[in-house]
Amino acid sequence: MKKILVLLLMVIFAACINQKKEIVKKKAPTAEERIEYVELKSEAWNLYQSNEFLKSAKKYSEAFALLRYDSKTDDRYNAACSWALAKEIDSSFAQLLLISKKGNYINYDHITTDNDLSILHSDNRWERVINFVKINKEKAEEFLDKPLIAILDTIYHSDQSSREELDKISQIYDRKSKEIEVQWEKIHKIDSINLIKTKKILDERGWLGTEIIGNQGNITLFLIIQHSELETQEKYLPILREAVKKGKAKASHLALLDDRVSLSKRNKQIYGSQVGQDKKTGSPYVLPLIDPDNVDKRRADVGLGDMQSYLANYDMIWDLEEYKKSLPGYESK
Repeated sequence: MKKILVLLLMVIFAACINQKKEIVKKKAPTAEERIEYVELKSEAWNLYQSNEFLKSAKKYSEAFALLRYDSKTDDRYNAACSWALAKEIDSSFAQLLLISKKGNYINYDHITTDNDLSILHSDNRWERVINFVKINKEKAEEFLDKPLIAILDTIYHSDQSSREELDKISQIYDRKSKEIEVQWEKIHKIDSINLIKTKKILDERGWLGTEIIGNQGNITLFLIIQHSELETQEKYLPILREAVKKGKAKASHLALLDDRVSLSKRNKQIYGSQVGQDKKTGSPYVLPLIDPDNVDKRRADVGLGDMQSYLANYDMIWDLEEYKKSLPGYESK
């Protein structure tokens, strides 16, 4: 009896040790690690664009070593492309098998037409990867509401095409020109129609996740609310917040809406996502931001890139110290 008791205690102790090891193994990355991850993957992407594929792939590996299990599927895929273009076939397949076997990667149409991976097509492992992706896609689409996706697809394209047209016109005409004014009127009309359709979906079915409306459909719900008036944004902000908690929406989308609502209520933004334009010079600047020193930490926590990478989209440079000096002037505008 004593032997059985001793053995039982040993089993329990061993189980506790293994459980502790598992907890350590899956410890969440720190905010600093997430920031460094974003910086490393940005470097990796820049190296890829410069055709320095081997350096790019190795930089991605540095990033993955930081986040362990939390690294993004898209980043793993991009790493596979860099490895393939560097003719490191085994390393490329290691990334593709990782994301396809786990069921994370579902973009069958893209992977089968991506020229970056053409060197892999003659390898026996390629068919294995493609079969995994095909199965993943079928599982992901099992519960999709395709009629609703078609509606959201129309909404998405009308929202984006009208704004793309504005960008083109802005390159030709002054921002105070009649042409710009007419295009904004067109955008407001489209937004109004899209909002009616989107509110109906949200009010009847809630904030639907990607398993029902796909990734683009989920993005569309956010975009239409983001482009609406403050009253509407405030109404749906808590619904989006709850959707993020349930894994039905992205934390980055919530951050962007949080910033827009905060600024509309004459408060400072939190994540630095909103950029304004100086009325006199026309130069872009980051609208008033709370605690600029820690903005990259906050952005990393919600899956947003660092400020410098983000502002590069506006041909801006993020100079923290200069921003803090200029902040009182921005607040007075």
